[in-house]
Parts: sequence; C-alpha cells; structure tokens
Amino acid sequence: MKIIDSHLHIFPEHDDAPAACQAEKLSALRRLWEPLEIVHGVVMGNRSLAPAYHNYPADLLHYCVGLDGRMLAEGIAAPADLVDQVEANLRRESCCGVKLYPGYNKISLSDPLYQPIYELAQFYQKPVAVHMGLTVFPQAHLKYCHPLALDEAAADHPHVSFVMCHFGNPFLESAAAVLVKNPNISADLSGLLEDPVDLAAWERTGYPSLLRTWLASAGCWDRLLYGSDWPIVSPEACVAAIQSLTPPEHREAVFYENALRVYGLPSPAAPGRSHHS
Repeated sequence: MKIIDSHLHIFPEHDDAPAACQAEKLSALRRLWEPLEIVHGVVMGNRSLAPAYHNYPADLLHYCVGLDGRMLAEGIAAPADLVDQVEANLRRESCCGVKLYPGYNKISLSDPLYQPIYELAQFYQKPVAVHMGLTVFPQAHLKYCHPLALDEAAADHPHVSFVMCHFGNPFLESAAAVLVKNPNISADLSGLLEDPVDLAAWERTGYPSLLRTWLASAGCWDRLLYGSDWPIVSPEACVAAIQSLTPPEHREAVFYENALRVYGLPSPAAPGRSHHS
C-alpha cells in the first residue's frame, strides 16, 4: 500500500546550517520511508517565508508555507509584505498550501490578519492547514487552536479548504463535530505519538479506543489523512498506530488517496514532472 505522509517537518540544526545537513536528513528520510512504501510527504514550513528556503526534492516532498511564531509573535512581528511573501510561495508548484499556528501566535483565526491569506488560498485552490490542539510551549493559548476556532473560520470561508492538524488532539469530541459540520475541513492524524513508542502501553491508556470511537462516529474517512509529525515519531511506529485506528476498507483513502486530493499532489507514479518553480 502506497503512503503519503501529509504532515512532517524538516528542521535545520540552526539558521546557518549548510545545505549538506538538509541533504543528509532527506537521505535518511528516504531510507526510512522506502520499506514502508511511503512515496511522498508534505513538509509543514517553519522558520522562514522565503521561497528559497523551501527547496526539496520534487519526487519526495511538497511543502506548506508556515506563518509560525517567528513571523507572527502576538501579531507584532507580521512583516508589511506578509501577503506578498505568502503569494510568492503559493505560486510555486512545490508549495501545496499554507500552515497557520494560531495558538502560538495568539491570534484568532477570524482576525483580519488572516483574511487575505484565506483569499489567496481560495484563489490558488490550495488548503490552509491549521495547528489544532495541544502545543509544545505552555506560553501558547489553546483557545486559538481549539477545533471550535476552526469551525468559525471554515463556516465564514466555505470555499476555502482547511486541514485540522492533529485531529485537534485531545479535543476529540469537538474535532469530530467540526469535521462533520464543515465539508470544507479535512483532518490529519499526525502528532498523536512521540518516540519511544510502546503501542501496547498506548492502547492501555484508553486513548486509542476513545479516538476510534470519535473517528467512527464522524465517519469522514474521505477527509482523514495519514501524518506523522516526523521527526517526533518513527515512521514505522506511526504507520502501525494509524493502521490500528483505521478500518481496512478505508486505509487506502486515509494513507494515500485523500492526501493526493486535498493537497492537489501529482501522483508519485507520474514520471519526470518537476515541482519546483
């Protein structure tokens, strides 16, 4: 079964890390993916809006340009040419969407700051992925990344495609309700586990059972996407975990087909096509 990882990160060691460091990480990623038949991935952009920063092998990765805390810390650091910078990325074939981090930026998804971003996403027909649920840093504000915040944005922008990252973990009931209500929202299942992974111990927590209940209750298998949040979890452990959550008859959609459609990705089987502009 071919797999697309719809949510991962490529973090440099530091801002001035040489290109060779990234090349080494990508080579390692290929080695990890090959035995699992992971054929493509979507990098959630961090640290820079500059298109030149986001150059990845066309056969391996697309990316979402990210408006993270370095760009939008509490709304103060938003550059005057933010919209132009985002559009410069969206014009690229290698860029398949935008990633928002409202909890880290402490900015409502209904804030006027995001309005032109939604308009660009609609114009270029590329989705807006949004970090939803728990955050790494306690300084972030959960009210901005609760699934109900995404409900408001999706309802007000019905022609924009949104991706609820992490299925809003741990707000599973709200995430399911928002997904069912809004046909323009998909959700990825990334970031549910961190290494070292003990799947048996994870099962004993009761969390996977609860998650299965809400996934089955929503029944939106045509709008769920496999994602890992790599490098926080090994691909092998993550694939096994998401398989355990997904009925066999829906696995091809969740692991592959939905990502192709939602992110407008070319089939990895199509030879010779470049995704860099």
